[in-house]
Amino acid sequence: MGDKTNTHPGAAGRATAADHPASVRNVVLVGHSGSGKTTLVEALALAAGAVNRAGRVEDGGTVSDYDEIEHRQQRSVQLSLVPVDWDGFKINLLDTPGYADFVGELRAGLRAADAALFVVSASDGVDGSTRMVWEECAAVGMPRAIVITHLEAARADFEEMTRVCAEAFGADDPDAVLPLYLPLHGPQTADGHAPVTGLIGLLTQQLSDYSAGQRKESEPGPDLLPRIEDARNRLIEGIISESEDETLMDRYLGGERIDVKTLIEDLERAVARGAFFPVLAAAPAAENTRQGLGTVELLELITRGFPTPAEHTAPDITTIDGRTRALRPCDPGGPLVAEVVKTSSDPYVGRVSLVRIFSGTLRCDETVHVSGHGLADRGHEDHDVDERVGALSTPFGKQQRPVTHAVAGDLACVAKLGRAETGDTLSAKDDPLLMAPWEMPDPLLPLAIQAHSKADEDKLSQGLGRLVAEDPTMRLEQNQDTHQVVLWCLGEAHADVALERLRNRYGVQVDVVPHRVSLRETFAHRASGRGRHVKQSGGHGQYAICEIEVEPLPGGSGIEFVDKVVGGAVPRQFIPSVEKGVRAQAAKGVAAGYPLVDVRITLLDGKAHSVDSSDAAFQTAGALALREAAADATIHLLEPVAEVSVLVGDDYVGAVMSDLSGRRGRVLGTEQVGQGRTLVRAEVPEFEIGRYAVDLRSLSHGTARFGRAYARHEPMPAQIAIRIREQAKEAS
Repeated sequence: MGDKTNTHPGAAGRATAADHPASVRNVVLVGHSGSGKTTLVEALALAAGAVNRAGRVEDGGTVSDYDEIEHRQQRSVQLSLVPVDWDGFKINLLDTPGYADFVGELRAGLRAADAALFVVSASDGVDGSTRMVWEECAAVGMPRAIVITHLEAARADFEEMTRVCAEAFGADDPDAVLPLYLPLHGPQTADGHAPVTGLIGLLTQQLSDYSAGQRKESEPGPDLLPRIEDARNRLIEGIISESEDETLMDRYLGGERIDVKTLIEDLERAVARGAFFPVLAAAPAAENTRQGLGTVELLELITRGFPTPAEHTAPDITTIDGRTRALRPCDPGGPLVAEVVKTSSDPYVGRVSLVRIFSGTLRCDETVHVSGHGLADRGHEDHDVDERVGALSTPFGKQQRPVTHAVAGDLACVAKLGRAETGDTLSAKDDPLLMAPWEMPDPLLPLAIQAHSKADEDKLSQGLGRLVAEDPTMRLEQNQDTHQVVLWCLGEAHADVALERLRNRYGVQVDVVPHRVSLRETFAHRASGRGRHVKQSGGHGQYAICEIEVEPLPGGSGIEFVDKVVGGAVPRQFIPSVEKGVRAQAAKGVAAGYPLVDVRITLLDGKAHSVDSSDAAFQTAGALALREAAADATIHLLEPVAEVSVLVGDDYVGAVMSDLSGRRGRVLGTEQVGQGRTLVRAEVPEFEIGRYAVDLRSLSHGTARFGRAYARHEPMPAQIAIRIREQAKEAS
């Protein structure tokens, strides 16, 4: 890392297929929106010689954020893979969106990566959502490093931001979050700002000068060494405390001078096993220059400090029938096991699947087994099909560069897998296997849509199917109660992207309509009704009379029909007709057009005619009897109530509980979950939480998560029920 003297890029330029897992590094970039992840990816690609100027591939176009939606919104909305070659290594840089609505793309990047770079803006600091991702990575032991960007901003302070990062990310051990380099500032400009022009390595005490646009190493002047002494000593102590050599600390405390090479080797091992988290600085290259500040140091850290794919624990693997299958880690010669981490559509190529190979070698034109199991909660049906692998390629911006194979540990794009969806497993057709799916957030913001025209209606189903296949954080619902098509999303920005993709990618225009909640009706007390359907208009008439009694039942009872007719007042063959009629009317509702539930309907008496009575007549009479009973009774409107669980930082518990109470919610209790987090449990009417995904994010500054589950239907307040009934009358 710090002692490397050969800083010239290796096989720079076009990223190719790797030949062995040891030569691959899979790195995901994590950070809040605007922290500079995409700019950093492009700077690293430029430093590695993969682009001819910042962010540009050889035939034009950017290497990241190349989607038209990203251009319009000026932010990342999807996972992007940028592979570069550096010093004999293939580095797969996974650029993720920082906005919370696209956390599904972030989760896919974490799944595909073996290490993470947390990108922190010197002008913005560390937000709550970035802390949460850090904790997730810590839970699985993923190696991490921190990159501080935007050092050119006014009042940017690298040392202060390093302290902030140690406080945010080093809760268990602040001495495990320490800088490897300190920035050096050039002369002050007219506005009083002193730009960062170089770095000094704390271990090697070597100066890296970037003022000419490419790293140039030299010995620092004697005036610099005292400035770094305290930081250097703290770094050495931090490295030694994480060393696997238990004698090293005693030797150091005894006054022995530890060799720099030994320190660097211990540092690299500590980083690779996720025990030490170095802090670095980076900045994009100036115009007409090649290497941005700190880019070479970052590439060195990635290739020498981050683990190989073989060092990363693979997800659980089973056979199709659920038996555990143990495989050698990341063996190119082992059974094929790959996972689709992202699905996209290309207007020219069709469906493109980005896959991470965990075992074996994936080759062009071979037939693989595609398994999709355990994804029902994402709206995907289980499937097992064989498909032929089309062209294999490695992406670079909008380009797809052909490769012949992809070994275990690498990432590649597979064209035209018609059935494969995000989260599916690819394996050998004669040895089908299955990987445990990764955790995805539940989409909790409903978007009710309808086709804009008849032509759009014909294309809507196919477009929605493709959209959901590409993005497992969306869920499609065909609501049988409200007869609405509902696309569940993670937030408003997520919904906007979905609508834009429907419109521009699939040519489907849709209208957004108000989302309706599935209400119910029930009787508040016992009531009676008489249904009389008698018509004589020449020819065969209609004659049916029935008398019923309706009484409420406990919630969840449904509808009971009881026959108490005596003496044959209603002939036996027409009693099922009465039941059919009242059930049909119950499904339509009796007050505001919502299904009637939780009542017992008892047929007490009636009359029939030997000639004019019929099945249809008694169905009509049963419906009329139920409507008459409802006309003289108090009908409750029942609204669905959800069990809501909110995981929130302790600082926001009071605000969350107050907000839930304001939504007619009943707080059931709280419990401490980990350090500084509280789980708030409540029951809230679904009418009040349609936009809760958006409101909670604003309330908690993006640090809270919630889940919901249907609990029951219960009567809604009278004033709200009156308003609903009036709206139903206006609509009819």
